[in-house]
Amino acid sequence: MVGGGIFSVLGISVAMIGVYTPVAIALGGGVAAVAAYSYIKLALYYRDEGATYSFFKRTFPGSRFAASLIGWWVVFGYISTLALYAYTFASYAISSGDHGDNEWLRKGVAGAVIMAFALINIWSVKGMGKLEDLMVYAKLVILGLISFVLIRNGQATLPDLLNTQEPVSLVSILIVASLTFVAYEGFQLVIHAMNEMDEPERNIPIAIYAAVGAAIVIYVVIALGAIFAIPFEDIIRNKEYALATGAGEILGNLGARLVILGALLATSSAISGTLFGASRLMAVIAGDGYFPKALATRKNHIPVNAIIIMAALAFALILIGGLELILEFGSITFLLVSLLMAWANFRIRDKTGSSLTLTLLACLVLAGGTGMILYYELTHEIGQMLFVGGLYVALMIGAWGYARTVR
Repeated sequence: MVGGGIFSVLGISVAMIGVYTPVAIALGGGVAAVAAYSYIKLALYYRDEGATYSFFKRTFPGSRFAASLIGWWVVFGYISTLALYAYTFASYAISSGDHGDNEWLRKGVAGAVIMAFALINIWSVKGMGKLEDLMVYAKLVILGLISFVLIRNGQATLPDLLNTQEPVSLVSILIVASLTFVAYEGFQLVIHAMNEMDEPERNIPIAIYAAVGAAIVIYVVIALGAIFAIPFEDIIRNKEYALATGAGEILGNLGARLVILGALLATSSAISGTLFGASRLMAVIAGDGYFPKALATRKNHIPVNAIIIMAALAFALILIGGLELILEFGSITFLLVSLLMAWANFRIRDKTGSSLTLTLLACLVLAGGTGMILYYELTHEIGQMLFVGGLYVALMIGAWGYARTVR
């Protein structure tokens, strides 16, 4: 989970709400925790590695189109986050060179890192798992060190920042909180490994709640360190690699390199984990006939074709759009999908043993978050909204076409 999220959303958040960025990031984590409740309840009831797609299909078995559509939505949501992580990886990888602002070089590096981790996932699940563990432990140590150093060396104080902050509305804070939801979306991937884990009834809740809680703490601390130590104009100007620039000015070349290493490890593990879980979901959906049958093929339990196609589509999205477009598409998609999961849990709450209050709260919060992003798009980024709307129309046509062929 702790991947491209914090590195991607930090600059955009500071540009919109300044000193209130840590508040919005914490609220985004709260939305993720509420959403996670329904996922856990449905996972323990259905015990199906298809996760989001399978839960919805089995809760509402009467509509092939609905099953196909949510399958397409969630898979392309993962493709957008894969693109987000790879784009952020590339931004930090080239940030210290003479061509740090070269957009096409950034996109080329992003495509290369996606290809590299696609090959690692195809090569060996066991090898990928060991590499993932190593990257996760290393990145957590580095991110903790970065946060401590930034806060320790920060010249600004919270009262000073609040005194100089332009007025910010509650709506703006809630919009940013909704945009940061994509930074937490990785918790669903745990469920795709249900058939490969011991004691899922114990390990799934522990893994998901611990992951969301740890991500909130890490993201908020990093955001605090950034706003205390790095001038806002620098964060906004270098939003793709703001932490590296700020650490470089405070700690010199060594500090910048440490931040870059942390960002590369964080985004690498997120790319690898997303490919692992989402490719298995794509294979499950293809097995039901809602994607090309070739994507269901597995070699030694590894969905090779699904991994290759996901990597190719993520690279295509990188070529088409920029950071903000990818971020907004991913946030809207996962808020919508999580809302549908909360609704599914509400429909069978007696079977899943869910709290009516928590289930309704999840529906309300997720619907509100989706509405916040749409409101922002309508009022500030109408061009991007039209493009995202076009993507959804294309996904609906594809889902409808395959739903017609299933018997």
